[in-house]
Amino acid sequence: MVISVVFFFSCRPFNVSGTDEKSPKSQTGSKKARTFDLEAIFEQTRRTAIERSQRVLGEYFVSCTAVLHVDWILYIIHSLFWRSVDICCLFDPLLVSALALDPSGARLVTGGYDYDVRFWDFAGMDQALQAFRTLQPCECHQIKSVQYSITGDVLLVVSGNAQAKVLDRDGFNVMECIKGDQYIVDMANTKGHTAMLNCGCWHPKIKEEFMTCSNDGTVRTWDVKSEKQHKSVFKPRSQQGKKVVPTCCTYSRDGKLIAAGCQDGTIQIWDRNMSVHTKFHCRQAHTPGSDTSCLCFSYDGVTVASRGGDDTLKIWDIRNFRKPVNEANRLTNYFSMTDCCFSPDDRLVVTGTSVKKEEGNGKLVFFDRASFQKVYEIEVTNASVVRCLWHPKLNQIMVGTGNGLAKVYYDPVKSHRGAKLCVVKSKRKEKHAETLTQDYIITPHALPMFREARQRSTRKQLEKDRLDPKKSHKPEPPVSGPGRGGRVAAHGGTLSSFIVKNIALDKTDDSNPREAILRHAKEASENPYWIAPAYEQTQPEPVFAEESEEDEEADKEPEWKKRKI
Repeated sequence: MVISVVFFFSCRPFNVSGTDEKSPKSQTGSKKARTFDLEAIFEQTRRTAIERSQRVLGEYFVSCTAVLHVDWILYIIHSLFWRSVDICCLFDPLLVSALALDPSGARLVTGGYDYDVRFWDFAGMDQALQAFRTLQPCECHQIKSVQYSITGDVLLVVSGNAQAKVLDRDGFNVMECIKGDQYIVDMANTKGHTAMLNCGCWHPKIKEEFMTCSNDGTVRTWDVKSEKQHKSVFKPRSQQGKKVVPTCCTYSRDGKLIAAGCQDGTIQIWDRNMSVHTKFHCRQAHTPGSDTSCLCFSYDGVTVASRGGDDTLKIWDIRNFRKPVNEANRLTNYFSMTDCCFSPDDRLVVTGTSVKKEEGNGKLVFFDRASFQKVYEIEVTNASVVRCLWHPKLNQIMVGTGNGLAKVYYDPVKSHRGAKLCVVKSKRKEKHAETLTQDYIITPHALPMFREARQRSTRKQLEKDRLDPKKSHKPEPPVSGPGRGGRVAAHGGTLSSFIVKNIALDKTDDSNPREAILRHAKEASENPYWIAPAYEQTQPEPVFAEESEEDEEADKEPEWKKRKI
């Protein structure tokens, strides 16, 4: 994987205060009134606009204590490779769907639709910008959200399955939430989620508690020490009292409130200790049927920013939750996890925009929180901007895009550590170890006595093999019948077959018994051992009758006159 480093142009927004400076007059001094050098005029006008924008931008950002300043440099840190189906030809086949930084800002974690979670260490990286660990904690499920706990020792991973996982800093499994019974109607009686997860986050004050929301219509809180059952259940309801699906969830900055954005366009907020009824409820926050992709509390804990699937970004005051304080439209959103966040000084609100495939560039848009005017926008890449994260300690912005890039924006002066640690390190050269050793070449068949003769002709080899009795021996056909010659048929696994095989029984043809007996006649006459010696003394002499003339005449009669017996 080749990661490149790209330098981005300086940020030059328009004049926020509304004042305008007169452009300086042309210094050409030409007396020819009707002759103009258009190229020179255009070049002078462009330079004047650039200088004016730089002065205005410097005056604006000087007043902001923790806002990114003039010179921004773009570094491509992450490139994900994954396989997916092109959904309606709108999206690039790459997507960084999750971003997380630990509280100290030392490690960055990215997740994508390729099921991978990658760990990046700013202090250990050089300009090659390579991840030190890649793993798939949820097997073949797309990563929806990742977030470090407040202590930074564990990481919450939310994917497309029904069970969230908690990993340690090195990526080893700490706990896995239990899956609930999908055949129980009341989701409060199940021990866990029964459908795909949508979002998850850690409690900002309690390091062991985290929250998840799912397509089963519930928002559940969990304890790391108790993975067998959830801690509490919050069930969003529509105006008719029916179940609605929460698409995003978050804690307030003090951890006392729990907010969820739902598919019916509502934003519902509960007291953390009271899970039955909502404390704040806005029925028509966004267009019904659109996925509210993000909710974010400001640092003062009073304002909520919501990013809707209806291409809007709205600011709400929870003390007057009926209508938004400010609203921005025409912010295209194609993803159910598009982020919005506040700047560390609570003066700006940042979000990303989506674009169709090869039809423009995704932008990172900055709005002033008080007036809600667009302060500046950055064209990030030729794909959608999905994730954005503004770290308060590093003063750096992390951006995840739809074409598989994670980008870090930082200021060389106002930013601290983070990406500044790795961009100053040159790439490590590969070490090539060269050693001179005496090699011993062993060729056992090099001597003539062991060398095999080289065959010059195949015909001669065949003739030679034909003379070999072993190679030219015709293989014996398979045994058919009971077997013979000591060969037992395939069914000869019995004791009798074993005995027949060992005594080499010759199965000759004994169909003619007379011939079988006469085979031993010659031997019996020459060596009369069994019968003749036993009857030699007692055997009488045979007396045969003499033939008469009648018998001779009878023999001479024709065959048809003989008496038939």
